[in-house]
Amino acid sequence: MVRRPVAWIVAIVLFVEAFGIAAVNWFLGVVVDRQDMSLAGLDPDMMSTSSKIGGIVFGLYFAFCGLVALLVALRDRAPAGFGRILLISAAVVHALLGAFAWGLLGPAEFGFMVVVLALIVLLLMTYDSPQEPADAAPGDKGDGGPAKEGNGPVTSPPAPTTP
Repeated sequence: MVRRPVAWIVAIVLFVEAFGIAAVNWFLGVVVDRQDMSLAGLDPDMMSTSSKIGGIVFGLYFAFCGLVALLVALRDRAPAGFGRILLISAAVVHALLGAFAWGLLGPAEFGFMVVVLALIVLLLMTYDSPQEPADAAPGDKGDGGPAKEGNGPVTSPPAPTTP
């Protein structure tokens, strides 16, 4: 049974986006190569090669982010360590791409980037904290035993007094 489908959705979206980014950049590299024109004195072969390499790098980045989301979905627990940092960086990248998409491409592409950003943030927030049993008493660790001394809520120290 799938309890939280958001991780599966994020994984699928990131895998599709990885393929799309790699394909578009590869296509742009082929177009630049066939045009055989320079831009401000740049070598067309270098521009073509760098576009293809950039597409592969970004495609692998989004595929790796999709792999982290897939592992979150399979394990049904929050990403930790490098995986969490990777998903946060993917959210930042989508926020920046959304800002550029609004100005350069239009509102539809901006909307897509915002939806992907929202899905990644939802994935990070959904798996944020461990679930405690609903019948656990305050200060109880959920093991059924009584709460021990020092396990209660944290209080601030007393205010200092002036002489």
